[in-house]
Amino acid sequence: MRTAYSVETVRAAERELMARLPEGALMQRAAAGLAAACADVLGRVYGSRVVLLVGSGDNGGDALYAGARLARRGAGVRAVLLAPGRAHAGGLAALRRAGGSVVSDAGAAVELVEQADLVVDGIVGIGGKGGLRENAVPLAEAARRGRGVVVAVDLPSGVDADTGEVRGAAVRADVTVTFGAYKPGLLIDPAREYAGVVRFVGIGLETVGVRAPEVEALQHADVARLLPVPGAESDKYRRGVVGVAAGSARYPGAAVLAVGGALRGGAGAVRYVGPAGGAVLARYPETLVSERGPARAGRVQAWVVGPGAGDDAATVGEVLAADVPVLIDADGLRLAEVGAVRGRGLRGVPTLMTPHAGEAAALLGVEREEVESGRLAAVRELAARYEAAVLLKGSTTVVAEAGGGGAVRVNPTGTPWLATAGSGDVLSGLGGSLLAAGLSAVDAGSVAAYLHGLAGRFAAEGAPVAAEDVAGRIAEAWRSVVGARG
Repeated sequence: MRTAYSVETVRAAERELMARLPEGALMQRAAAGLAAACADVLGRVYGSRVVLLVGSGDNGGDALYAGARLARRGAGVRAVLLAPGRAHAGGLAALRRAGGSVVSDAGAAVELVEQADLVVDGIVGIGGKGGLRENAVPLAEAARRGRGVVVAVDLPSGVDADTGEVRGAAVRADVTVTFGAYKPGLLIDPAREYAGVVRFVGIGLETVGVRAPEVEALQHADVARLLPVPGAESDKYRRGVVGVAAGSARYPGAAVLAVGGALRGGAGAVRYVGPAGGAVLARYPETLVSERGPARAGRVQAWVVGPGAGDDAATVGEVLAADVPVLIDADGLRLAEVGAVRGRGLRGVPTLMTPHAGEAAALLGVEREEVESGRLAAVRELAARYEAAVLLKGSTTVVAEAGGGGAVRVNPTGTPWLATAGSGDVLSGLGGSLLAAGLSAVDAGSVAAYLHGLAGRFAAEGAPVAAEDVAGRIAEAWRSVVGARG
């Protein structure tokens, strides 16, 4: 599992390590890793043109020492000092001894950045808040339009390490070399988009691992351990039955897609309740269809409610009254009463809500942009307000446990092609099936998002994809994850 830690936690671990090391040793470790990554990006170091954008903090020192290493290998290294009087003295001296130089003219600096083969962003460290300062903006813009590769030191300057927010101008990196521990902003949009490819360099921060992470991202092996596997004596009922209360006369397709996701999610059977039974049976004849309502549909181990439900508040209320796990999506989010959802959580009955940014904004009473720019805060607030696990869909899908505490799960899979009608219905069915198979709400949401994202990649392969195509590739995604375990 990939874990990311707050700035406070990382700095505490750094202080503990520096107390045991000779002065400057930790910075030298970081600089060595940074220089190695830069050399890999360049391919041929000798004769390359490297520009360092150097701020006043330790990131600037890392950049200067790394630049010195590159200069000793024959690169032409120039440093642009954004705070000349506060640049790291030792790093600056090392760069000059290695043959590097300093650029003081602002106009010349912009031109050099545009023509460089490699630009190293050491402007602001992980403690930076808000966007870039005015004098750094022209350099960041020059790096973006220039010909060279942009490598950020630890985190792109101008993004928030703890939240992933970007409040102003920021450096857009092609590669980010991060030291000791991942930071949440490297895994969560919009900051993730600015980080490019993230390369991790270990510098010996062993103590960071004993602290609680802010964010965690499942990998193949983690998902494989969570997937339900039937035993020799399993039957369809022991594997779990998921109920799907979805669809309406206006939106029968939502029911079909949710059932399609549910059938591929590990449960032994799917019961459908709603007005789209004919459409569901035409596509999936193995579905158990009932016209008697959720309370009398038969035994289920979990419910999915809401996709395409229109204004059917009665069905949503009936499902929420059940003492089994419930996944609420789409129209169900609008129709579910806060008290009913919170009551389930306080009774210990798992609930998983799966809004997209617009739905989350409506539930929180804020603008959609506020949710999209601050995904961590939004998902935690919803989980606390409803006392339910929350899967917030989007460019970065995040999952918070009921109450909003603990580490937020960040989904690393997916493709922009998944932003298509009906994709969320497939995800809901898949998540509900995993709930019925016995996974916790957070695990069901995290695993469903992971498989759904992989299935989307397999289905799209760089081209537009339909929701039904995504459902059809879930089995392939499942096999790819299990294969990694085996």
